[in-house]
Amino acid sequence: MQKHKSSTFERLSRGPLNRRERRNLQRRLLSDNPGLTIVHPNAAGIDVGNESHFAAVPPDRDPQPVREFGCWTADLIRLANWLKGCGIETVAVQATGVYWIPLYDTLVQHGLKVALVNAHHTRNVPGRKSDVQESQWLMKLHTYGLLRDSFHLQDQMESVRTIWRLRDRHVKEASQAVQHMQKALTKMNVQLANVISDISGVSGQAIIAAILKGERDPYKLADLKHERVRASREEVARSLEGNWREDVLFELQQAVDSYKFVHRLMQECDQQLQKYLATLPARNIACDSPSAVQTQAVVKKVKRVPKPRGNAPAFDLKTELRRIAGVDLTTIDGIDLMTAQTILSEVGPDLSAFPSENHFAAWLGLSPSKDISGGKVIGPSRRKVKNRVAMSLRMAATTLLNSKSYLGARYRHLRKRLPSYSAAVKAMARYLALLVYRLLTKGQAWVDQGAALFEKKSQHREIAILTTRAAAMGLKLVPVAGNPR
Repeated sequence: MQKHKSSTFERLSRGPLNRRERRNLQRRLLSDNPGLTIVHPNAAGIDVGNESHFAAVPPDRDPQPVREFGCWTADLIRLANWLKGCGIETVAVQATGVYWIPLYDTLVQHGLKVALVNAHHTRNVPGRKSDVQESQWLMKLHTYGLLRDSFHLQDQMESVRTIWRLRDRHVKEASQAVQHMQKALTKMNVQLANVISDISGVSGQAIIAAILKGERDPYKLADLKHERVRASREEVARSLEGNWREDVLFELQQAVDSYKFVHRLMQECDQQLQKYLATLPARNIACDSPSAVQTQAVVKKVKRVPKPRGNAPAFDLKTELRRIAGVDLTTIDGIDLMTAQTILSEVGPDLSAFPSENHFAAWLGLSPSKDISGGKVIGPSRRKVKNRVAMSLRMAATTLLNSKSYLGARYRHLRKRLPSYSAAVKAMARYLALLVYRLLTKGQAWVDQGAALFEKKSQHREIAILTTRAAAMGLKLVPVAGNPR
């Protein structure tokens, strides 16, 4: 069904859209009486800083409507009491670094409603750069309801998010330590990485430990390799003939110590993460129409739960995530256990803050954005959105290239259709985000329907397009005998 294109009268009737009207709106806001509807009469604005915060209230609430408060706890409490004494009910605060977090917690604890806004949405007009004027500008925008509150994670999930982000940082540090090992070995001309794919594995760590203990015989070192290593004993031995520089051996020892230390920190994070996950309540989602889902899909065989590999936590994380979310996100092809944990730790199991799946995808920065001028699309624009969930979904999309599933066929179709590799990855990541939203809101378990079904649907779409084109030219498609559609 073709979407109705609004006329110029309809566009202008909806409100200011073009640049001239936006400039007029800014001029009205700068005046004492903008003539706009007051949405929050008891609103205040706070410009967040590192050492101090500037708070502004309406001029009729206090002889000194703009005050500066320190960032220490006693002054934050004094700020909250002053706002309540001025009859303030809601406060607009910019999300500046991490400086807003103590302020936000203090204001919420004192019963004030805080609107955490994106600094990109509160850009000031030219010439207004001081902290005092910035706080007054925030107050005025919030008074007329021109600011949008940011997404807030549930309080009980904040601890999980903190530990998971900390653990992710340790994983990256462990990866850097492995790179340092590789660099030290290469400087000594020990080509261990050429015969062993992962020097952080059992064979690689055993050989490195023997080298640090003083073993220099390449054949004795080669005997430490695992039986699954494809390289022969002779090949491994030839690759372990180095110059054994003392300074580089010290560098290698430091990298190994750092690697072990970071892994110990990861284990401590796993213990703390398991503790926080155990305190979260279980969630049950009733399937809307389970019979319809089962008839349209091919049920997967239940596989054995694999043991944790690589950087995955040592405990049964999959069972905990299924209990907390009410569904198993790993049933979606491409989304593994680590991706599912990242999704739940960043947005939580409750996505009621997003009205629809399209709003969720737009918040992740995975929806296409367009520049519109004069009611016409003049070209695509790029939104700079840094979101950990979006990054994880992009990584999950790239793993579907060789998948024989329905999603794998869809991703390969997008790679052929879209002009660039990044566009196909973004489009596939958006589709994965829609599936995640449907699972967490509707409770319908995703069951793979196979690549053949997608190919069949794609063929039907192509036949329908060709039939329409032929009919427009007064022609008719006739199937070739013996060649079924």
